[in-house]
Amino acid sequence: MEKFTTLTAVAAPLLRINIDTDAIIPSREMKRVSKEGLAEGLFAGWRYQAPGSREENPDFILNQGPYRRARVLLSGINFGCGSSREHAVWALHEWGIRAVIAPGFGAIFQGNCVRNGIVPVLLDNLTVESLARQVESDPERNQVTVDLVQCLVIAPDGTRHGFQLPTADREMLLEGLDSIAVTLKLEAEILAFRDRDRTQRPWIYLPSTP
Repeated sequence: MEKFTTLTAVAAPLLRINIDTDAIIPSREMKRVSKEGLAEGLFAGWRYQAPGSREENPDFILNQGPYRRARVLLSGINFGCGSSREHAVWALHEWGIRAVIAPGFGAIFQGNCVRNGIVPVLLDNLTVESLARQVESDPERNQVTVDLVQCLVIAPDGTRHGFQLPTADREMLLEGLDSIAVTLKLEAEILAFRDRDRTQRPWIYLPSTP
């Protein structure tokens, strides 16, 4: 998994509340179990003129100018609610989003973000709205910084906003580790336990017989 330390990038304001995972990637766009090839279906119900069409809706934020290169998403409360589909996070990541800043997240979605290299940043609604106003005046120049080392969001005007992330989640993102890689950090302890256990309960390790 790609490490995340500090990112300064265009931020796209999508200030809607309760954006669920079906809006992030509709079920009709989930044509594979792979993480690849999902970006085209990201926000398909809003990005395109009609279901199944690939004619862009010019009013949707990610179809507009610099926002096509956004790597940070600003949104409303309860982002990623609804079903537990991990495809929603896969689609965001493949499209290029590395951080989502919102006043609240669906719990499963938030965990999926961490395990796929996206930083879920919790900031209050007024702060998110302030970031959006600053960005909208000149999105290319007024970029947002997400600093995971210091747990700070730095607004275009230089204002610094602290945020919190559980220690284990922060370490996974900083080190670029998935759940298996986190477990393997304890490989020495696991092997030592197995050696002790083999001595104490040798019968557990005997080969099975038909």
